[in-house]
Amino acid sequence: MKITNQRIPMVLPEVQAVCPSAFTTTVAPHLSQNYTHIPTSQVVMDMIELGWTPVSAQEVRSRKSIGFQKHIIRFQNQNITIKGANNDDVFPELLLTNSHDGKNAFHLRVGLYRTVCSNGLVVADAEFSNVAIRHSGYTFEQLRAQVLVMIENLPNLVNKINSFRDVSLSDEQQIEFAIRAAQIRWKNQDVTVNPDELLLAERNLDMGSDLWAVFNRVQEKLVNGGISYNNGRKTRKVRALKNFTADMHFNGELWQLAEEYIN
Repeated sequence: MKITNQRIPMVLPEVQAVCPSAFTTTVAPHLSQNYTHIPTSQVVMDMIELGWTPVSAQEVRSRKSIGFQKHIIRFQNQNITIKGANNDDVFPELLLTNSHDGKNAFHLRVGLYRTVCSNGLVVADAEFSNVAIRHSGYTFEQLRAQVLVMIENLPNLVNKINSFRDVSLSDEQQIEFAIRAAQIRWKNQDVTVNPDELLLAERNLDMGSDLWAVFNRVQEKLVNGGISYNNGRKTRKVRALKNFTADMHFNGELWQLAEEYIN
């Protein structure tokens, strides 16, 4: 395993620099004194103790909840890798979302980081449903128990990825998948995208008709942008999905779409 292909681990000052809301030590002014404040920074330190290192952090832009807004931190365990053919390795990630404005509980989700394209995925599978932890009930032991459950389910995730690889899609099915994926990206909007552009492989490793390859080609284009789309008036370039909430929702729904092709 080449560690250089993983995300670079972050130390706490680096996380705080890009995601200061995770380190706030007070509650939002509108919350009552009965609100139990557990700073995300405490959970980050607990995750590190459990062997999971922060590798990415982001907070939403907010005018009303500055310093308390929703944020996300991704963690990797250096010792856990899903090995793929031709070095197509995938690193499981745990995604922690939270806010300090009273609107969100802690949520843990399972994600994937594919090294060849540096893309982060979100697993939307019944076996990996996100776990909510209330601020008032947070303990280190509870966190450890939830993390252990997710780790124990990782072999099922390996099987799911292999099932994606085992499914071969016809040309018609690939086009259908690309069109349906674009509909997820632009819900209730009159937008058209050339499916051939979505299906174009950026690297030899992504060539092929198997569901895993098609899924990753389409996901990369719709998340990173750069392709053309038409909104009925003019043709423009697709922008990257930078809002992490929208990114997670899109990736989750795209995963569910892919699962339809193996059922």
